[in-house]
Amino acid sequence: MASSVTLQDITIDNFESFMDMELPEHQRDYLDSNAYSIAQSRFYDDFVTRGIYCDGEPAGFLLYDVRAEDVDGLYGIYRFMVDFPQQGKGIGRKAMALLLDELHSKPDVHRIIIYYKPGNAVAQAFYRSFGFRECGIDDNGEMIAEIIPSRLPDQQV
Repeated sequence: MASSVTLQDITIDNFESFMDMELPEHQRDYLDSNAYSIAQSRFYDDFVTRGIYCDGEPAGFLLYDVRAEDVDGLYGIYRFMVDFPQQGKGIGRKAMALLLDELHSKPDVHRIIIYYKPGNAVAQAFYRSFGFRECGIDDNGEMIAEIIPSRLPDQQV
């Protein structure tokens, strides 16, 4: 199991480590590439990229929006992935807990949403375990799940 998981900014010094991360074949249709997400973050000022590190080594990637749907206080998690060789070690669970702590600490946060493909039972169960509840389908056919920060469950990591 993962011993030390941290979230760090994506910078000129580390971005290449995240560009080529992969998912197993059966997960590849669930997410856009990290390279695409990193490019998006350079053109959308409200997008934040974070590297997931385990024991000091790159292990995953996430992207969130500080003004989802152009609404103040609405945070949208658009990408969340753990690199294929690092899956199954508890890294994702620790990283999500850290991310939710980070978002919950924002003074304006009133709602956090996450998107995933309907039928992705693994993602659905994972996000539910953190208190996300499905609330609809977006225009792209992706499931939207939400959590209200004042109702965040205590997480054991």
